[in-house]
Amino acid sequence: MTPTRTEGGRQPQSISGVERALDILSLFARSTSPTLGVTEIANALDMSKAVVHRMLAAARAKGFIEIDEDSHRYRLGPQSLYLGLSYLDRIDVRALAKEEMHELVAATNETATLSVRVGWSRVYIDQVTPHRDVKMVVQLGRPFPLHTGASSKALLAFLPEREREEYLRDHELVSLTPLTITDPEALRRELEAIRIKGFAVSLGERDPSAGSVAAPILSREGVATAVVSVCGPVERFRTESERAAKLLLEATRRVSDRLGYRDPGSEPMPPSEPGGAAHGAP
Repeated sequence: MTPTRTEGGRQPQSISGVERALDILSLFARSTSPTLGVTEIANALDMSKAVVHRMLAAARAKGFIEIDEDSHRYRLGPQSLYLGLSYLDRIDVRALAKEEMHELVAATNETATLSVRVGWSRVYIDQVTPHRDVKMVVQLGRPFPLHTGASSKALLAFLPEREREEYLRDHELVSLTPLTITDPEALRRELEAIRIKGFAVSLGERDPSAGSVAAPILSREGVATAVVSVCGPVERFRTESERAAKLLLEATRRVSDRLGYRDPGSEPMPPSEPGGAAHGAP
């Protein structure tokens, strides 16, 4: 049934009012300033100040906007926080990453994995494999140290500094292959480089036959919530890692955006974990 116009044309006006209110809330969400003034909002959205005042008054009445007592400017109110947290509470990182993992596999013809932190270990919770004879296959649920392999390093690099240092201070950096980084200072330098690039690379650090690139899915606070990797046999990955990293960064950025992360300026790069048909993760 087609909606009809109410007397005086109120229905279209009501729809327009909702759209304007949502535009204002979206402007607050995108702004780098915690507060906005009426003139700023009016200019940014090409609205009259009278309309902006009316929209802000309605949003204040519902708790989505409040006035900063010191500057007398407007800022987001508690209802906006509740709405955002409700969205985040309903997010399943595994479900969010699944489509991106399938697309990575289609683009690279290599395995894509998803890992999360469990205590001081990293655990694979999902994987998508390509249709080829020699490929990486990981063991879901198996714990790995946080310093070995691309996925682990990408996760450790994007933990809060206090937790990174606690791991480096209190845990033995065991060697799984001759290429595993076991010196704390060398690992600190590696983690700093990963934070700058946005992704980690491993060519045989955990499994001599496996190579991978991995990048974090970041929370609103910029902390690694999970890690996605692209991985395959190490010899194949020596020439594939750069292209895989670019695709991976794009994929993890999209998922991070949905978790509320906003890149303050620099652009991260993607990760992945390698392997062969009968091999474990690197």
